Amino acid sequence: MTGIIDYGVGNLFSLRSSLAAIGEECVVTGDAKRLRDCGRLILPGVGAFGDAASKLRETGLFDEILREAASGKPLMGICLGMQLLFDKSLEYGEHQGLGLIPGTVAPIARSMAPGLKIPHIGWNLLHFLSKSAIFRDVKEGECVYFVHSYHATGCIEHTTAVTEYGGTLTAAVERENVYGCQFHPEKSGGAGLRILKAFADL
Repeated sequence: MTGIIDYGVGNLFSLRSSLAAIGEECVVTGDAKRLRDCGRLILPGVGAFGDAASKLRETGLFDEILREAASGKPLMGICLGMQLLFDKSLEYGEHQGLGLIPGTVAPIARSMAPGLKIPHIGWNLLHFLSKSAIFRDVKEGECVYFVHSYHATGCIEHTTAVTEYGGTLTAAVERENVYGCQFHPEKSGGAGLRILKAFADL
């Protein structure tokens, strides 16, 4: 069973529906005990980094996520959920993240040519730097759906995929049992479902 971490941030219905579409049993919960009973966890998120990190701490889920990750349980962060995996974010100040993957979340404007719209919204190609287990059924150059103004930097050692949007942006990361997708698998059609299926099989 896959646990979707509910801390008041994220479009949980789309993610739950996508997991149902691949036949994966899931539970949406902010209850630590129920999360411990799950075989793997997904940390979703939309909105501002600082607010999301505060909600994780207020609910007690910040430390719970760290414990579950330390136990070796597969954990996937999606969009803002991926950004929360890093050391810190520079979104509206400086905010501390979970520190599960070294790096800093910074504005994409620093990594791209001027003139392109921010946020980066739409379908973009994936280019693989290494073949992550969650991409076992995804081919080089397949498209996935992005919605973001910030991305992870200083994490090339753990970057498994990038995308191009006026420059190179981090699209996916992996460190041991911790995975992150800056894009939304649950909004990425067949490719996204295959990514979720591969994660569910870990």
